[in-house]
Amino acid sequence: MSEEQKRTVEDAIGKVLAEDAETASMEEVVLDDAEDVQDVETPDAELDTTVIQANLINTLEKKLVVADEELKTQKDLVIRAQAHAQNEIRKAGIDAENKVKRTLKRFTEALLPVADSLEMALNHIDKKDEVLEKVAEGVELTLKSLLDSFSKVGIVQMNPLGEQADPEIHQVVSMQKVEDKASNEIILVMQKGYVYNGHVIRPAMVTVASA
Repeated sequence: MSEEQKRTVEDAIGKVLAEDAETASMEEVVLDDAEDVQDVETPDAELDTTVIQANLINTLEKKLVVADEELKTQKDLVIRAQAHAQNEIRKAGIDAENKVKRTLKRFTEALLPVADSLEMALNHIDKKDEVLEKVAEGVELTLKSLLDSFSKVGIVQMNPLGEQADPEIHQVVSMQKVEDKASNEIILVMQKGYVYNGHVIRPAMVTVASA
């Protein structure tokens, strides 16, 4: 190979090497630029993440408010249901109590004539007669047993002799002028009255002193 040819080859090789070096240099510049771009884009990515988190928190807060309202509604429904149940129980208890009172009142009213008859018998028996005295004792024990039974269920007999007449519990059937007796004082009880738990079953029939 001649000297001229050698120089031609070396020049070609040098040119190729130079081009490769320039290409490598340009690639480094491109990589550096890419890294710079990434560095520049990082704040935008962080901003996007912050927005997403803020939206998520806002959504969760709204769901929490809705859940809290639903919980309040459920609590209100439970309270209303409990109040309704208690009212129904109380109403049922009152109804049952009133039913018992009505039944007991009717039963007592049916037995009052029996008590009246026993008292009338005692008032007309001649206790001086030994035979009738024994009968009177039996009638008296029967009457006492009946009145005790009344008392056990809250029924009390009224014998208001000597008291002031009260139109709420006494039925005045006559008036008499009597010395040393105050006006409207009960001087005779013709039929005793009965009270059940403060309610008059039957007023006492009485005679009072006039002014």
